[in-house]
Amino acid sequence: MTFLSFSPVILLFTMFALRVPIAISLLSSTAFYFAFVNTFMPKETMIQTMVASMESFPYLAIPFFTCAGVVFNYAGITKRLMGLAEMMFGHMRGGMAQVNVALSAMMGGLSGSANADAAMQTKMIVPEMERLGYDRAFSTVVTAASACITPIIPPGIILILYALVADVSVAKMFLAGFLPGLMLCVVLMVTVAIVARRKGYAPSRENRATMSEVGGHLLRSIWALFLPFGIIMGLRFGMFTPTEAGAVAVVYALFVGAVVYRELKWSDLGRIVEESVLATAGVMFIICAANAFATYLTWEGIPAAFSEFLMGSISNPVVLLLVVNLLLLFIGFFFEGGSAIILMTPLLLPVATQLGIDPVHFGIVMAVNLTIAGFTPPVGTMMFITISIAKVRIEDYVKQAWPFFVALILALLALSLIPQIALFLPETFL
Repeated sequence: MTFLSFSPVILLFTMFALRVPIAISLLSSTAFYFAFVNTFMPKETMIQTMVASMESFPYLAIPFFTCAGVVFNYAGITKRLMGLAEMMFGHMRGGMAQVNVALSAMMGGLSGSANADAAMQTKMIVPEMERLGYDRAFSTVVTAASACITPIIPPGIILILYALVADVSVAKMFLAGFLPGLMLCVVLMVTVAIVARRKGYAPSRENRATMSEVGGHLLRSIWALFLPFGIIMGLRFGMFTPTEAGAVAVVYALFVGAVVYRELKWSDLGRIVEESVLATAGVMFIICAANAFATYLTWEGIPAAFSEFLMGSISNPVVLLLVVNLLLLFIGFFFEGGSAIILMTPLLLPVATQLGIDPVHFGIVMAVNLTIAGFTPPVGTMMFITISIAKVRIEDYVKQAWPFFVALILALLALSLIPQIALFLPETFL
């Protein structure tokens, strides 16, 4: 393998350093390979690969679940979930920050995207937290950190992508995400309580809610909370495929918004379609570009060489997971989670399976790792989304972020070292 074989990778990271958008960087590096490195392969192969990668029925799950998340925002579901979270956790120290974290866990079954959750909650909760006396940078950090929960609780888009690339059951990945997602929620809420005690942030409500108050809010939010459970049960009993589950989620969201809560109007449909198309187009463009770049990697035998190198250097599965965690944290600085899953899974999964690591456990570790990278300075995507919307300086964000980064890393280590956190539910129910 020559230096020329690695030149597209060098070009790719050079473009990342110059802050060129991810999809453009991937496409440019792949085009360079086909134009100047592998001159024997037809140039049309790159375009054919991009088009062929989208001719996949399972990929329809992505626009469907994206659309369902948008519909739920217009249907009045989000504000009801926020009311439920405030009722259940507002009495705790740092009450509104606790609500911020809990809402991300509840939104996990709806939006499925860390970036979407970060953007929505920055607009909705950060101004309210600032009005209650919270530091704006702290509010922004809590929002970005809690967004790490959203894609792990099903139906997270990153879980669907890993299942497709790794050829594992989508239902198993969905079930495997529940406990790690709840663990992240608990870890972040404990961190919020510790920081809030030091900073003197008070609860957002004076008294703990009564059972009747919680029950009333729970009843009003039950339609939203039922969605992830209904999807898992439908997949478990073979009522629909993962792609059909996405379509069912859209119909369900429209029904809840129009018939149950009656907040969804005909005039909203145009905006729903526009937001869904724009969000889906961005994700799918990156996936197309990542698949084209993966063709170059496979053609040059880089995944096989990388696997041989790791197998020759590492024989302990725990050591491999620790190395993978460090590698993915670095990769996640530059890649959006979905594209990183597509590129890195073929490189890392063969080594993991040879060392006896369960593919479902490994997928959850990858997903959590890449979402943490999105929260982390200096270039995490959720960090940039939240600070740009909240207008917070990056240095102020960094000062407030370190306790949450430490907490997330400890949770990642626990998940890496204790596979049953991810595997208990799939092994029990499937």
